Amino acid sequence: MTRDLARLPKAHLHLHLEGAMRPSTLADLAAAAGVPVPPVRGYTSFAEFGLQYRAASALITTEDHLRRVVREVVDDAADDGALWVEPHFYPPRYTGQLGTSEDVLEIVLDEGQRAAAARGIGCGWIVSALRDFDPAQAVELAKLAARYAGAGVVSFGLAADEALFGPEPFAEAFGIARDAGLISAPHAGELAGPASVYGALDALGARRICHGVRAIEDPALVERLATDEIVLDVCPTSNVMLAVVPSFDEHPLVRLLDAGVRCTLNGDDPLLFGPGLLAEYELARDTIGLSDERLAQLARSSLVGSGAPAELVSDGVERVEEWLTTPV
Repeated sequence: MTRDLARLPKAHLHLHLEGAMRPSTLADLAAAAGVPVPPVRGYTSFAEFGLQYRAASALITTEDHLRRVVREVVDDAADDGALWVEPHFYPPRYTGQLGTSEDVLEIVLDEGQRAAAARGIGCGWIVSALRDFDPAQAVELAKLAARYAGAGVVSFGLAADEALFGPEPFAEAFGIARDAGLISAPHAGELAGPASVYGALDALGARRICHGVRAIEDPALVERLATDEIVLDVCPTSNVMLAVVPSFDEHPLVRLLDAGVRCTLNGDDPLLFGPGLLAEYELARDTIGLSDERLAQLARSSLVGSGAPAELVSDGVERVEEWLTTPV
């Protein structure tokens, strides 16, 4: 007998909206467009992965499509036991066909709020800039995110290939976001090593880091992460499938936790990697070997590190303790 991980209260903090689309929805959108379903497996590099992500995203062409994806992502999070879901979203992907970046952001904010209320959970958003675009665009996105701080946007992120584009040119954008009270949550320590994580901390003021697992290569950096209570939003399946780590047996999650680093578990892009939030917790238990105490620790960190309202966080943390103390 084991405790039911679906009943463990948690937050889903590192997932990308389009990458969390259901395969059945992708198939429906492809059929409506009269095109073959884009492949979502078989990539051999991050560049190929990115092409598949963009091909799937390109099938979202109407407001109804976008609202459907938002609604289903929230539903899937609730089904997996999440009390809070915080997707990454890049508004310029839909500008023109669905209006301005502000128009597009308002669509996802509205549908996210509606869907979350229907399921009795919370939903906030990470407005995410892309490294492979001019940092001036990131500044405009940060200004947009700042206008909606307290109205559904809770964090500001940075995605795309960190090995080719360092964090430092985006310092101005992240300063705007932090000044608005948004959590700084860039990607780092995935495709590049400790230098990328240092850059995220020093240039971007990161309080959460998406991935961050390659920090394990630098003991001084691991100590800093633990001391400064920086949260790493870790995605084990993503790390293995993109060859960030060789295998689950060699994944550094346990070593990071042993060192006192606050970590969370996440699905990243379930459409392309497979597991959603609950499946990642099950994998952490069954394959990585985490105890219920460690799984509760991850869930607690996900709630405390999120942009959720204080009342939701405190209630969720209390429920985590209840889950952990319930006899098996």
